[in-house]
Amino acid sequence: MKRLAPILLVATTFGASPASAAEISTHILDLARGNGGANVPVTLARRDAAGAWTKVAEASTDANGRVRSFGPSESFIPGTYRLQFDMTRYAAGPSAPFFPEIVITFSVTDAGAHYHVPVAVSPFGYSTYRGN
Repeated sequence: MKRLAPILLVATTFGASPASAAEISTHILDLARGNGGANVPVTLARRDAAGAWTKVAEASTDANGRVRSFGPSESFIPGTYRLQFDMTRYAAGPSAPFFPEIVITFSVTDAGAHYHVPVAVSPFGYSTYRGN
């Protein structure tokens, strides 16, 4: 049994790990200017069983237009989420934005996956997709 002790220690140390939760990030890319949308407030919310939205986290995009993390991934269990971008805070030009708010609703189905949900913006349009 003494010979098995190191093997058992390794098996219990590196064996089963706790269940992971999803990671969520986003990015704003300004297609007209060719750079990231800096300093945009973004709210992440989750829909509960009754259909109401509950705020999970808030962040602002960094100098490159990214929110790399909305906090500990343990918070992001499978469900329906939405990202709400306050585009009135984005200094992209001299006039008010045509879309003052962009809301993207998406599903988290895999608790162990990374969900990168970027938005590409232009003065009169926007597009989104699931990135990596």
